[in-house]
Amino acid sequence: MIPTINPLRRFPAYMIFLCFLIPACLGLLSACQGTPDNKNFISTDSIVINLPDPQPLVEHEAKRLHTACQTWYDSILEKSGFNGGIVVAKNGNIVFEKYRGMGHLDRQDTITATTPFHIASVSKTITAMAVLKLWQDKKLNIDDEFSKYYPAFNYPGVTIRSLLNHRSGLPNYTHFMEELIADKKVYLHNQDVLDFLINRKAELKNIGTPNARFAYCNTNYALLALLIEKISGISYPEYIAKNFFRPLQMDHSFVFVHADSARVIPSYDWRGGFIPINFLDLVYGDKNIFSTAEDMLKWDRLLRSGIMFKPETLEAAYTPYSNEKPGIRNYGLGWRMNIYPDGSKVIYHNGWWHGYNASFIRLINENATIIIMGNKFTKAIYKGKYLLSIFGNTYLPVEEEEGQSAKLPDSVMPK
Repeated sequence: MIPTINPLRRFPAYMIFLCFLIPACLGLLSACQGTPDNKNFISTDSIVINLPDPQPLVEHEAKRLHTACQTWYDSILEKSGFNGGIVVAKNGNIVFEKYRGMGHLDRQDTITATTPFHIASVSKTITAMAVLKLWQDKKLNIDDEFSKYYPAFNYPGVTIRSLLNHRSGLPNYTHFMEELIADKKVYLHNQDVLDFLINRKAELKNIGTPNARFAYCNTNYALLALLIEKISGISYPEYIAKNFFRPLQMDHSFVFVHADSARVIPSYDWRGGFIPINFLDLVYGDKNIFSTAEDMLKWDRLLRSGIMFKPETLEAAYTPYSNEKPGIRNYGLGWRMNIYPDGSKVIYHNGWWHGYNASFIRLINENATIIIMGNKFTKAIYKGKYLLSIFGNTYLPVEEEEGQSAKLPDSVMPK
């Protein structure tokens, strides 16, 4: 029989004492140096971000907002054949929430608060803030040319900032890939977009001058996803999950990759016709994030919290960069916006890809949020703008098409 030996007996008593004394002293020293006053302080090693509690909302105000939302929902959204989810919040409190329909129209898989939807171009808000987080952490300079990180990229003057604010002058990959790719049975990836820009530049149309004008372009955000991968050393899906989704406990949010094909709900045109995925569906950054309305509310609350992003970072994101035309509408760094004469801002983004569409509207001054998403296309989702009036005298023009190529085949286009 082998005797059991207490490992502590192998050390002299004074050594045992030091083993306990040193960690205790180090802990005391750390405490003496002080801790952040913000109880929501996070370090880069944090696993969970504890968002501030929602601000109080008086009962009669909550009831008023709920009733107004219900009236709009009954008269506009439900009558449109809406198949999806909606959350409306004030001060971080959900005042209205509703889910309707089936994930698969031919099954009985009822849509619930945990059903993820493809949020299409609303994904750009997350890609943009990921880039701005790297900028804030001094991992990159947004006024660097993209070619600094990809030397073969032969488009002088295209900066990271011009990609973020859609002033790069680059052609839209959802157009040129459709025209130049012969075999549409092969799925393309972000690297393919970059390779086309580099190697087949002479065949591309509509290459503009950088920073000459605003031109909404999905190519910009496909390249930004590659940049995130280059700087971080990990894949874009993993970077987004590691830095945003897991810390925020956005448990039903993810970046779509081919392995997710069997678990996501499909999309349908407005008639209910099934729309299959196609050769452009593995390009991410401009789209391809699946999320829920409740998860996106967490994203909204993080942006308002001051926990992760500094005020100057948010100010850069919400600054209008395209002022050639007068009016209240503009684009920041990953965000559409309306800026009103009194200085108030509505920060938002819409999305549309195949039969999926979404609207993510944020009233900055009123601390209110409107989130609508679905997988059976309906323009009524964009009419969530009408709910702005219940929070104040603001108006948001309709933006019906976000990120969906007008040149894609009819099979993927709402008619």
